[in-house]
Amino acid sequence: MDLSVSGKTLIVRPKNVNAEVTPKYVLSKEQIDFYKKNGFLVVKGLINFECLYTVKKRFLQIVNGLEDTGFMTIVKEPGLAEKGAKGQDVINKINDIHFDEEFSSYSEDPRLLDVVGQLIGDSITIVHCMFINKPAGTVRHPPHQDLWYFPFRPADKIVASWTAVDRVQRDNGCLFVLPGSHLTHTLVEHHYPTDSNKFLFYGVRDESSAPEEQRVHLTMDPGDTVFFHPLLIHGSGPNVSKRSRKAITCHYASGECEYVAVEGTVQETVAKEIESLAKVKKNLDLNFVDTWRYKNKLVRGTKSNL
Repeated sequence: MDLSVSGKTLIVRPKNVNAEVTPKYVLSKEQIDFYKKNGFLVVKGLINFECLYTVKKRFLQIVNGLEDTGFMTIVKEPGLAEKGAKGQDVINKINDIHFDEEFSSYSEDPRLLDVVGQLIGDSITIVHCMFINKPAGTVRHPPHQDLWYFPFRPADKIVASWTAVDRVQRDNGCLFVLPGSHLTHTLVEHHYPTDSNKFLFYGVRDESSAPEEQRVHLTMDPGDTVFFHPLLIHGSGPNVSKRSRKAITCHYASGECEYVAVEGTVQETVAKEIESLAKVKKNLDLNFVDTWRYKNKLVRGTKSNL
């Protein structure tokens, strides 16, 4: 994939190294510098076909009722449900999949964790993981910052991975990013735009911070993976094609991160909503911090503050 940013093009491809070297997947200085400057980095073909097949098969088993959802939460696309869509054609995503053995083949993939470790440090905790289906007819995901949802800091010690399971193009709603926005914006106020899903699909209130002409659209082949900073403004377009846009994503935090109070900050809104959803969906009476403490998973290292 060729990414043009500020007139310069960076070609990112997997780098094979000796299997006895640790970490087993080594980012170049150019790649790390690109991530620090732009807030995202795409690595071509990082996740292999076997893993992609496993998670796609698991998604179909879950949505077709062949396996118990357990800890996972299935999220439907409201507009499609209202139109009578059924089966996987109405499923937007499955949340909290990182405790499932099959889905864990992605979130704990050694090469993936190698890259994550070089971006946030050797102690790695999974804080959120989901399989995204985005069926035909799904509305856009407005520009947003992932840190909006997280009551822990520092932001530089958090990173997301997002991997295409099927081919991702403009017509089926590929991701877009605002290069460098993680450096020019602190956490800003979010709200629910009128043209978006209202199940935690928040968007920045002032969309002038995400002008169309500055958006870089990430078309991706299966296995391609983008890593991005939690303050990076990003989103995705509507799926106007006749096929779904399957992807799998995971958020990781360093064990050095610590929980912070969000009372009196712009995050109060989302904190109250997540607490309410925990009560309704999981029958759990938890505060905002504890909703995250409840589901994190240490996958590298021996100690975490989370």
